[in-house]
Formats: sequence, structure tokens, C-alpha cells
Amino acid sequence: MPKEKPETAPPAPLRRRGAAMRQAVLAATVQLLAEGGLEAATVAAVAAAAGVHETSVYRNWGSREQLLREALADYSDQAMPLPDTGNLREDLRRLLAALAASLATPEGPALLHLSLAPQTLETRQSRDAYWADRLERAELLIRRAADRGEIRPDSEPRAAVEALMSPLFARHLLLGEPVTPQFLDALVALVVDGLAPR
Repeated sequence: MPKEKPETAPPAPLRRRGAAMRQAVLAATVQLLAEGGLEAATVAAVAAAAGVHETSVYRNWGSREQLLREALADYSDQAMPLPDTGNLREDLRRLLAALAASLATPEGPALLHLSLAPQTLETRQSRDAYWADRLERAELLIRRAADRGEIRPDSEPRAAVEALMSPLFARHLLLGEPVTPQFLDALVALVVDGLAPR
């Protein structure tokens, strides 16, 4: 009679620390969100995917809400860095091109669809804080241009940013149409020309 093989214990979490641990956890969070949505990105699942202890996640982020918020912000910072060329048209072209490129990846659309998923109070607060931060960062491009005299000083940054980004989301979520460089150029021209000094 063959001998039974001894049961093997599950591998112990990796002993990641510092920046390596942080990046592993944030990357695992984004991956789980992209693959399975909010329900998949539990602290336990994130810890297992990142190879760290659950207690390490809570010790560094405090709550799932804070982890989700930082993971989304970190992903966006890497995928869509804020340009600073000294020219508003070029800054906006680069920002929108990065956003369009992000929407062409598996992660980008999945994360965007989180905004449409059923929300708990915790995840809704995380989502709202994430979008508020993203919009404020983009508004900085408009404020810089106003300070340089490229556009009117009374230009409304939030309206300009929403006018630029909303068509990209509409093409992805509603129309299924491609976002071409020509479309981005036309969008930038429409908004910047509308903000030009009279």
C-alpha cells in the first residue's frame, strides 16, 4: 500500500517591508479590483495576493477604504502623470492621451466601471475622494495656464476639466467608439479656444 504523502502547509507570506511591501499591496489591490471588482478586493485577498500578513495591511493603511483610495491614486499617478510643459494645449493633450491609453488597458476600464457598481458607504466615500483628488490635480493645469496669461483669469477650472474628460468616458461607457489623436486634438482646441482671452 503506497504511503500517503504528508500534507504540505501553505506557503508563509513573504517578508516584504517598506516600499517593496507597499508596492506589492497596492498592485495586488488594483489587480483584484480589475479582475473581480469591489467584492474581490478584500483585505484578506489583497494580503494573500501580495504575499504579506493581513495585520501588515491594517497596520499600514488602517482600513479597506484607505487602501482602496491609495491604490487607485497610485495607479492613476503612474498611468497618468500630471504634465508640466509650460503650454496648456500640450499639457492637456498629454493628460488626455494618458487617460485614453489607460482606458485601453484591462485595468483602466475595470476601475472606471467601479463608479457604476453598487456602492457601500465605505466604497462610495473612497470613490468620491479618489475622483475629487483626480479632478483637483487636473484643475491645476488650468490654474497654471491662467497664471501664465494663456487663458482668461476668470476661467472655471472644474468646468474645463469636466468638459475635457467627460467625452472620453462617454465614448468608452456609452458609445464604444475609439479615442483617436484627432479627437483629442479637437477636444483640446474646443476647450482652450473657449477659454482664450477675449
